[in-house]
This record gives sequence, C-alpha cells and structure tokens, in this order.
Amino acid sequence: MIFTPPSGLRKTRIDWVLFLAAIVLLAIGTIAIFSSVAVLPAQARIVRVQLIAIPLALIVFGAAWSLNYQVYQDQWKFVYGVMLVILAGVLIFGVVDKGARSWYRLPFFSIQPSEFARLGLILVLANFLDKRMGRIRELPTVVGAFALCMPVFLLLIKQPDFSAILITFPVALVMLFSAGASLFHLSIIIGYAFISALFPILWSIITLNPELLDNTMVSYFFHLSDSLFSASVFVAGVALGSWLLWRLSVRLYANVSGAIFAGAALVLILGFFSGMLVKNQMKDYQQKRLEVFLSPETDPRGAGYNLLQARIAIGSGGILGRGFFSGTQSRLGFVPERHTDFILAVVGEEMGFWGMLLVTGLYVLVMRRLMQGARLARDRFGYLVNCGIFGMFLVYFCINFGMLLGMAPVAGVPLPLVSYGGSNLVATMAALGIAESVYARRYALV
Repeated sequence: MIFTPPSGLRKTRIDWVLFLAAIVLLAIGTIAIFSSVAVLPAQARIVRVQLIAIPLALIVFGAAWSLNYQVYQDQWKFVYGVMLVILAGVLIFGVVDKGARSWYRLPFFSIQPSEFARLGLILVLANFLDKRMGRIRELPTVVGAFALCMPVFLLLIKQPDFSAILITFPVALVMLFSAGASLFHLSIIIGYAFISALFPILWSIITLNPELLDNTMVSYFFHLSDSLFSASVFVAGVALGSWLLWRLSVRLYANVSGAIFAGAALVLILGFFSGMLVKNQMKDYQQKRLEVFLSPETDPRGAGYNLLQARIAIGSGGILGRGFFSGTQSRLGFVPERHTDFILAVVGEEMGFWGMLLVTGLYVLVMRRLMQGARLARDRFGYLVNCGIFGMFLVYFCINFGMLLGMAPVAGVPLPLVSYGGSNLVATMAALGIAESVYARRYALV
C-alpha cells in the first residue's frame, strides 16, 4: 500500500502540531509533579529524576526522529531479542518494588524495561503483519501475531506486572484491526481475554460477599482453582457440554459446524486456565485494586482510599481550579500516589475543569496527529507502527480517565507525558520520535 500526497501539500520534516502538543502536556505534567511532591520526603529525588529524564527524553526523541524508521523492520530479530533479554534479566537482576520485580536499579535512577519492551513489540508486530498482509484475514496469521506476543506476556506475568499486559494486549488488537484482520477472529481473541479476566473478577465478587458461599454451586465454582482435580472436572464438563450441544444441534438439523462448538469450548478452557494463572500470580495489593474497582466503598480507609480521595480532589477544583501549587487535597497528602497514578487529581484540583479539558484536548490532538501520520505513511510498516503508537496512547488515556470515573480498575498505570516516571517518559518520547520519523519520510525515499 503506497499513499500519494494530496495536491498542494507542503512537505515538512516534522509534525509541529504533534511535537508542540506533547511539549505542552509535558510542561503541564512537570508543574503538577513538582506541586504534588512539595511535601513528600522523597521530593528531592523525584525532582532530580524528572529533571534528568526530560532532556534525556528529548535527546531520544531527536535520535528516533532522525533515524530512518525502516531500520527497525530490517533489524526486527535484534529488537525482539533485546526485548526478551531485558525482560528476562529483570527477573534475575531486578529489584522488588511494591511486590513486583520490574526494575533495574542504577546509581542515580531506575529503569523499568516493560516500558521499552512495549514499544519494541509494536515494531516487531508491525513487521510481522506487514510481511503477512496477503494472509491477514486467515486465523493462523492472528494466532501467529499473539504467539509472537506470548513470550513477552509470560515474562510480564512472572514479574508480575499486569498493568503492562493491560496496556500491551489492546495495542496488539488495535494493530490487527488496522491491518485488516477478520472481526470474527478478533472476537475470538477478545472473548478469550474477557473470560480470562471474568474468572478472577467473579472469584473476587464472591470474596467480597462471603454469604454467597452458602450456595453449593457458588462454593464449588469458588474452589475450582484450589486443586488440579477440580480443574480437571471443570474441563471435562465443558468438553462434554460442548459435545452434547453439538449433537443436539445435529438432531435439530441446525447447519452449525462442530468446529464452532469445539472452538468455543477451547476458548472457555484456555480462558479458565489463564484466569487461574492470573489469580495465583496476583499480589495482595493487586487483588485489593480489583476489589476496590468492584466496590470502592468496601474499604474507604484502605485500598479504596486512593480512588475516593482523588475524586474529592478533582471535585474541589471546580471550574477554574485552586491555582498552581495551591491544591490542598494533593499537597497535604490526602491523595496517595498523586505524582504517578493519580496525577489527574492534581491537575483537576489545581487547574480545575478547564485544566482537565485542556489535557483531554491535547491528548485527543496527539492521537489525531498519530492517525494522520499513519494515513500519510509511505509503506505498510510505517502505517502499522503509527497505529500501534496511537493504540498505546488510546489505552493509556482510557485507563487513566476510566479509573477516575470508576470504569476501570486502579492499575498503577501512568499518564504518559503528564505522570512522573523517567522510563515511561523516555519510552513515550522515543515512540513519538519514531512516529515523527514516519511522518518525515512519507511519500518518497529520503
């Protein structure tokens, strides 16, 4: 697929709208971070890391922009190998923080490899889909794409870093959809993901409501993952039920292929075992986050405190906000993790409704320019890379705003360019630099 330039379009080397929108978001985020950590004991360290990360991120952005993005397609095996090595290495040499071994600790700062691995996976997956564009509507192509992602997901589960998977999995779906994959095949993948998440959610609901265990069926379901025998009985029951439904459809002369029933049973069984894996790998604080999502008021002084106080802070900002460095809820420490997970609470309190609207508008503008760059890309690889970066920003945006609205769990996910986090900032600017490289080299070889 080769795009031709619209007549009269002036070709520039950089998308200034995308770059300036990112810089304004970074400026807003830096001010909010400095305000939120003013009373924290670790203020000096956080400010130092942010001041180191900003110029480093800009240097990485410039390097990624100047480098021809097609080199990543030529060297995709190297990118994939480095990505797996750094994710495996953190399991051995990394440090434990908040129950997860996700960081390399260096003398002056720490590095979270999952942030860079996500970008690497976008590049590798774009190459995979580009080379198989003629077979994109075939199931083996979709399965192959997720087989490419699976080692990354397994290494992230071992940390465990479920928030990284929560972001990366939808990005892969966005890239497959953009490449033209069959909606039926994507529905199967989404169904598998839904079932994988549904089992831990249902088990958590029962935990929050122990009276439900008085019911024999509920009690049996709750203890399914406690033993291999119970799990085996469940698998056998699903297989038998699927076979009986297929035989019933045959007797009713329904023209339904047996492969559909077998496929549905396989998705349910794989989803069940994935749900078991998620449940067994979840740390206590991650389980608490899920329970808070399901019922924030059940623990208002514990795990639900963060979310409730963040909403209070945003509400107290009103229309115009309290002013920079004047937020009481955030500066006095009522909102925990306010410089990372709940940075929007600081923006909402100090800048008010108009500040939240500005951040939202800038994010929408960034995503719109990324899709514009994808449409103008001179090859499929550049198009898919931009689609993946767009998907990454979209998922971050939806999770952070959905979290405050109670539509998504508190997942420990930063808001790129706004939240504190050196690794996330550098990786985000690297992604934008690659998107600018696609934009700079549109239409003709340079």
